[in-house]
Amino acid sequence: MTNIPAPSAGVAAGATGPASISKGMVPAEREAAAAAAEVLLTGDVAVVVLNVTSVGPVFTWGNAAFERASGYTLAQARERYGQILSPGYQPVVRAQFAEHAIDGQPFTMTLPLVRRDGSEISVPVTITPMRDETGTLVRFVAVQQGGLEPVATPPPDLGYHSRNALETVARVSDILAEVNDEQALDAIVRLLTRHLYTWCGFFADDGVLKPIGGLTAVGRGAKQGPRGRSAADPEDPVGRLFAATSMRRARIAMDAVEVPGSASAQLVDHVRTQMGASLKPGGELLVLPLLVRGRALGLLAVLVGGLDDAEGSEAVLELVARRVGQAMDHRQLYEAEHRVAEALQRAMLPEQDQIEGLDVWTYYAPNAEHAQVGGDWYDVVHLDDRTVGTVVGDVVGHDVEAAAAMGQLRSVVRAFATELVDPGRVLTKVDRILENMRMRRPASLVYASLTPCDEDAGTWSLAYSRAGHLPGLWISDGEVRELDGAPGRLMGFGIEERQTATVRVKPGDAVMFYTDGLVERRSRTIQEGVGLVREILVDVVAASSSATTAADVGEALLSRLSEPPEDDIAVVIIRFPQPAGQDGADVPREAYWRLAADVDSVRMARRLTVSTCEVWGLANTMAAELVVAELITNAVVYGWGSVGLTLKDAGDGLRIEVQDNNPVPPTPLEVHPARVGGYGMHIVTRLADWGWRPSGVGKVVWARMRPEIPQDLV
Repeated sequence: MTNIPAPSAGVAAGATGPASISKGMVPAEREAAAAAAEVLLTGDVAVVVLNVTSVGPVFTWGNAAFERASGYTLAQARERYGQILSPGYQPVVRAQFAEHAIDGQPFTMTLPLVRRDGSEISVPVTITPMRDETGTLVRFVAVQQGGLEPVATPPPDLGYHSRNALETVARVSDILAEVNDEQALDAIVRLLTRHLYTWCGFFADDGVLKPIGGLTAVGRGAKQGPRGRSAADPEDPVGRLFAATSMRRARIAMDAVEVPGSASAQLVDHVRTQMGASLKPGGELLVLPLLVRGRALGLLAVLVGGLDDAEGSEAVLELVARRVGQAMDHRQLYEAEHRVAEALQRAMLPEQDQIEGLDVWTYYAPNAEHAQVGGDWYDVVHLDDRTVGTVVGDVVGHDVEAAAAMGQLRSVVRAFATELVDPGRVLTKVDRILENMRMRRPASLVYASLTPCDEDAGTWSLAYSRAGHLPGLWISDGEVRELDGAPGRLMGFGIEERQTATVRVKPGDAVMFYTDGLVERRSRTIQEGVGLVREILVDVVAASSSATTAADVGEALLSRLSEPPEDDIAVVIIRFPQPAGQDGADVPREAYWRLAADVDSVRMARRLTVSTCEVWGLANTMAAELVVAELITNAVVYGWGSVGLTLKDAGDGLRIEVQDNNPVPPTPLEVHPARVGGYGMHIVTRLADWGWRPSGVGKVVWARMRPEIPQDLV
């Protein structure tokens, strides 16, 4: 090995060395760099260089601080490199080097070193992989990042294997905290087989013994297999562990003959298949339950035999099993809370009545980072035969309490809206009720009522009142104005009379109400977001040469505001078309059905589509029927809960919307001759322009039919 007395010598070899760094420097910069290198060489921070060789990293050079800390000269350190690192930790350290040699990223760890006098010290370091001009890894540079801590002398009977096991347990905890739930168990298997055992695996009871690699793959109890049995079997040593209420172990000899089909036999067969010719005779399986709160969520199995101190590692293996069990239990508890939150949210999903004479588009999306539950909501409802009410509100928070407060506020607003209609009077009454309810969450909202004007067909009177909420936007005659009248405090803060503002909207106008989640991001202010929305509205509505539907506006907003939302979002867009019976009438015809998540719903949806298209006088009925069938089939097969089907005719083609409660978007599968099915979205793509958007806890898949059918599909 080459001695490296200073950075300008051996360390400079390669593109990352100081020699390459100094290229292009002016004399003053080179002098400053030399001064910095001098401090690094002679200061109190230990620096070590390890060259990469065919046998792994090898100690090459260390500075004066390293010599003082270790008690070794450089020559002694190079000669005794294998003795400097505590022997029980060497495999773990080597594994860390091997992992980061691939990704090339700096990493931190604590190295336990044995000093020349026999004492041990703990050194926190940052280790940086270095590559040459060709990109080949040539060395690691370790720099001390903290003080040196003495390590207590271990008991004399704590040997190499036990030290390695204890370090491995610590690494298991890191994996459970850092690695994705779907990959955590696979990562632990790699760790255990790298340092302790010949083979390792995790299993769950899925009617048969089922290998698992992630925390989310664990079942919620024993399942019946195809022959009516479960992997849990009181007559079988491995099967008994699934019913264990306290920690116990089972040992299964690899050459023993187990009852065919039993969990023990399945486990032995699995290991034999996995190990193949590398399986040595005389091995033994050690199996432990993943125990938590008196129940086993799965099993941990390892292959022992031929390892020093294997008996001493059983206690460590028990610790691993308990920690994995706790992690699985926490995951299940989280999923249970998630399901409760989703059920609550579904019960409180916004509502939109079918409004004759108005073109309405609504959108709701809770922030996915907060358990799919939040405090934003909207309603568009009939207050009486002539009046339509709409409300958009925002209760602070993203948890179950916020959703509960939202439900209370929403119910109160809706009740008084039906009785009083006038927005200012409605919110004043709600304030007084909330004062007695002592709702602990602040809330903002805007409530508006729309009434047709008798003296001017197609014109509507829009009355509204705001409670600490962003102004709505009014698009008219190519301009976007703010509905900033009737401002007021947040809901529940005082009982003073609130005001009502009124405007008249005419055919061709549109209004939009929304919550701040639509416009606010960490990268921009609310004012900047509102300005961007105004620009989009001008582009889509005011600059459009043809009739633009409320859905067109909404989809354009979602596509242009493409950043992931950081808060809940609720949006209502209402467009006022020309009334039916007048020249240029453009009232969109709309039909909506709620269908069960059942195969029969596909046939029903096809019949409804055909009959509706015939009544509306639309062409290409067969193509629309085919698209609806594919979208409804996907919603029934892959969605959750009931399915919503909406057909809209805005004059420029049929628009189809299918809603379900699965948030995962549809994906066209790659065409393959061996695949059965999976071509539905390819058919939809040939016949229509389509897309999707989040909606509530699920999604809406929409399709706009093209006027012509491809000839090969006729």
